[in-house]
Amino acid sequence: MSISLRTTVQRKPWALVLLASATLAGCGGKAPAGWAGYVEGEYVYVAAPVAGTLNALTVQAGQTVALGAPLFQLDDVSARAARAQGDAQLAAAAAQAANTTKGRRGDEIAVTRAQLLQARAQAERAETELKRQQQLVAQEFISHSRLDDAATAAAQARARVAELEAALRVAELPARPDEQAAARANTSAATQALAQLQWREAQASQRAPMAALVADTYFRTGEYVPAGQPVLSLLPAAGRKARFYVPEAERGALAPGQAVSIRCDGCGAPMAARISRIATQAEYTPPVIYSNAQRAKLVFMVEALPAPADALRLQPGQPIDVVRQP
Repeated sequence: MSISLRTTVQRKPWALVLLASATLAGCGGKAPAGWAGYVEGEYVYVAAPVAGTLNALTVQAGQTVALGAPLFQLDDVSARAARAQGDAQLAAAAAQAANTTKGRRGDEIAVTRAQLLQARAQAERAETELKRQQQLVAQEFISHSRLDDAATAAAQARARVAELEAALRVAELPARPDEQAAARANTSAATQALAQLQWREAQASQRAPMAALVADTYFRTGEYVPAGQPVLSLLPAAGRKARFYVPEAERGALAPGQAVSIRCDGCGAPMAARISRIATQAEYTPPVIYSNAQRAKLVFMVEALPAPADALRLQPGQPIDVVRQP
């Protein structure tokens, strides 16, 4: 996504406007039937939010570009490396999260099962020995101490079996819920971090946010572009508007949305427009339109927007005359 900034016209040929106003005043000594003004341009400055060397500038000043047309490409080696690192970190986090849903490895479980079988065999042998010792004691062939030893051995064998059965159950269980939640959170964090890295990588390449005229370019291929520094400016049709000044006495007769007609030298037939803005404060007549025919001390700045097709006939800084439509 490009960073777009709006500004007023970059260069105003005041001399042309003064000359036009003086000429209009000198034609028969009568003021024009309307108000004098000029064309204002609102430029869109396209920049990248990341810094880098300008690898490619695919447009030039004066060229008309369509919506989505490639504009420029910055060096993205670092961004691609960071994104690859993010891919690896996400894969590691996802693997750890998946691991918490499983028990121990199959071979480890097999070892525990083998130990359990061995312990059960030993327990059976100990029980058998205990019974034999009990019979011998009953026949008074051995002392009670021998019987106690056999009972202890049988108890130890049973405990060993219980221990390994518990170990086998634990080995087959997944991680605790808290550990699984932590692993899922780490995976989510890695996913969002990767999304940021992918976004930064994509920002190295900028496309036209609208159909417009390339007004100017500010860097050449091979130069380093700081983050946020405009590489070029665009002038869309919607950014061309008429700006004119209305005497204080005539301000009350105008309102936003009202129809006006714009005339200019070399523009062909007058073009229709509608008032989009009326300044809330009066000002002295700007020198750019001052002439003997325009001597009102207090005026209101008014802006009007023509249709996009007609706006292409207007050039920023161009002198115009505006007439109110009935």
